[in-house]
Amino acid sequence: MSKATGAGSAASGTNGARGPATDSQGVTVTTYDDGPLPAERPASGQQTGQPYHPPQAYATQGGGTSGGTVRRPRTGAKTTPRTRKARLRVAKADPWSVMKVSFLLSIALGICTVVAAAVLWMVMDAMGVFSTVGGTISEATGSNESNGFDLQAFLSLPRVLIFTSVIAVIDVVLATALATLGAFIYNLSAGFVGGVELTLAEDE
Repeated sequence: MSKATGAGSAASGTNGARGPATDSQGVTVTTYDDGPLPAERPASGQQTGQPYHPPQAYATQGGGTSGGTVRRPRTGAKTTPRTRKARLRVAKADPWSVMKVSFLLSIALGICTVVAAAVLWMVMDAMGVFSTVGGTISEATGSNESNGFDLQAFLSLPRVLIFTSVIAVIDVVLATALATLGAFIYNLSAGFVGGVELTLAEDE
């Protein structure tokens, strides 16, 4: 008993389909030439040459959504500057660094004192203060045998500079010693109370 293995010929239809054909088992089979498969065919009324548009999450300006609202991008949004803060605690002060810094600062202060004393003396001498006050003092303390106290000779510029320099040197020694002693005292007190707390802020 012979069996047919091939399908019969069928007439060609639209989109490359040749139409139904009946095989040896009596089942109707539809064959296609070079056209697209049914799942690949474009929908009715849609042109195959149009570009593909992906689905949009929000409606565009021309089309409305179900609620009738249109989502627009936010422009010119103002942001508040953030301020970072850090809370720190000075737990210990190095006595050696405190001594060096205080020594240099006291030397600078001593030099400023000497310069200020010299400038002040020159201004007062140009205004005639020493001559006027010196003449009054010499008349008050003078007698027939002596001329009295000479203020101008006592408050001459070299003497004023020497006296101011001695004061500046004493100030350097005392300021350095007191600052170093203060660092030791601060370290002792910070061991009991934790030290001085500082809050530092940084603007961004």
